[in-house]
Amino acid sequence: MQQVELRRHPEWIRAKMPDTGHFAQTVSILRSLNLHTVCEEAECPNRGECYAHRTATFMILGNVCTRRCSFCAVTKANPQAAPPDPEEPARLAEAVVRLGLQHVVITSVNRDDLPDQGAGHFAACVCAVKSRVPEARIEVLIPDFRGDRELLRTVVHSPITVLNHNVETVPRLYPKVRPGARYDRSVLLLYEAKRMRPDLVTKTGLMLGMGETADEIRAVLADLREVNCDVLTLGQYLSPSAENVPVARYVHPTEFAAWGEEARAMGFAHVESGPLVRSSYHAWSHVPTNRG
Repeated sequence: MQQVELRRHPEWIRAKMPDTGHFAQTVSILRSLNLHTVCEEAECPNRGECYAHRTATFMILGNVCTRRCSFCAVTKANPQAAPPDPEEPARLAEAVVRLGLQHVVITSVNRDDLPDQGAGHFAACVCAVKSRVPEARIEVLIPDFRGDRELLRTVVHSPITVLNHNVETVPRLYPKVRPGARYDRSVLLLYEAKRMRPDLVTKTGLMLGMGETADEIRAVLADLREVNCDVLTLGQYLSPSAENVPVARYVHPTEFAAWGEEARAMGFAHVESGPLVRSSYHAWSHVPTNRG
C-alpha cells in the first residue's frame, strides 16, 4: 500500500502536453534514422514537450546497458560485445540537420563490455555532427569509463562544449541506487575533465527524493564545487516502475527553489532546480553566457 501511495504524484508534477504535429515529426525522423533517445528508453516525463520542440537527447551504442542501476528504466543485460554501429554517427548527424538543432546532447548506455567502453564512438559521433553543423554546440552525457583517464581524454578532446556526468545521488545511497558505480570515481571524472581542458563546461546532476538528507546534499554540492563543476541540475526522482527503487519522498517546489539559491551562492555558474528538471531538459540554456 505504501508503494501505491508514493506512486500517486503530487499536483506539482505534471508534464506538459505536446504539440502533436511537431511531436509526430520528431518521432518520424528518429524512427526513419533508427536512432535511440534517452527520452524514450528512460521514460523521461518531459519527452512530449521536448519532442514537440523538435529536440531530443540521442542515446548511442544501443539501448541495452551493462550496469544495473536501480533508478533507471533502460534495459539491463549483457549486449555480448555487440560492436558499435559504424553508420550511427552519420545517421545522428543527419537527424541534427533535419531537426535544426544548434545544441546537441548525446548520451549512451554503459558499455563495459567494449574494450574502450564506447569512448571512441562518442568521439566519432561528435565529429560527425560538427562536420555537418560546424556551429552546433555539443554536450555529451557520459558514463564513468570505470575511471580510465585515457578513455575520458578521447571524449574531452573531441570538439565538445559541455561534458556532463551525473553523480545522481549521495554516497550513502550508491550501493542501492548505483551498484556498478563509485561516488568518488564520478567526482574525480569531473575533476580530470576540467584539468584536461580548462575551457570545458563541466556539468552534473542529482535526483532528490531517494532518501538523502539535507546535510548529505550539501556535502555533495561542496565536493562538486571543490572540483570546479560549472553547471548543476537538481530534479525529483520518479520511479519508472514497481521494479525500480521507490520514491522516498516528493520534494516541494519551494524546497527545490531554496536548493537552487544555495547552490548558486556556492559558486555554480548555472543551476536548474525543480521537480521536472532533468540533466538534458532545456540543456541549451544551461551553458554560461561566456562559453561558446
